[in-house]
Amino acid sequence: MSILIQFLVGLLFGLGLIVAGMSDPAKVLGFLDLGAIPQGTWDPSLVFVMAGGIGVTLIGYRLVLGRGRPLLAARFALPSANRPDLRLVTGAALFGLGWGLAGFCPGPALVSVLTGGPLALVFLAAMLVGMALARRLAATPELPPVAPAHRN
Repeated sequence: MSILIQFLVGLLFGLGLIVAGMSDPAKVLGFLDLGAIPQGTWDPSLVFVMAGGIGVTLIGYRLVLGRGRPLLAARFALPSANRPDLRLVTGAALFGLGWGLAGFCPGPALVSVLTGGPLALVFLAAMLVGMALARRLAATPELPPVAPAHRN
């Protein structure tokens, strides 16, 4: 049953991305181009999409977490880290860079592939390469600190 629910939630999310215009990289880049504000050509419509998403999430988290346990699982799967670290900040910066350069982030890129966007295929290929590199770097054991050389 949970796979069906996951599919339906994903489908609803994808439809929301299409309705909001987030699967159109030109619309996203029009929003991210703050230099267009003085010319009056900036597209602020995605501010309302984000504000709506944040509002629904705030209410949803309060309602769901207030239940004590999820409907279809034994416990909530919440992150244990509560402070930003280098890995989080680096990932966020790369996410923003990719979004700003291509006008895609992962969800809208998947939707755009399904609706026939060839640029989305290039973005997804680059994203998969980046994910593979990140996994490889995360699996690399850290080297112990090197002691400074002693001079006699």
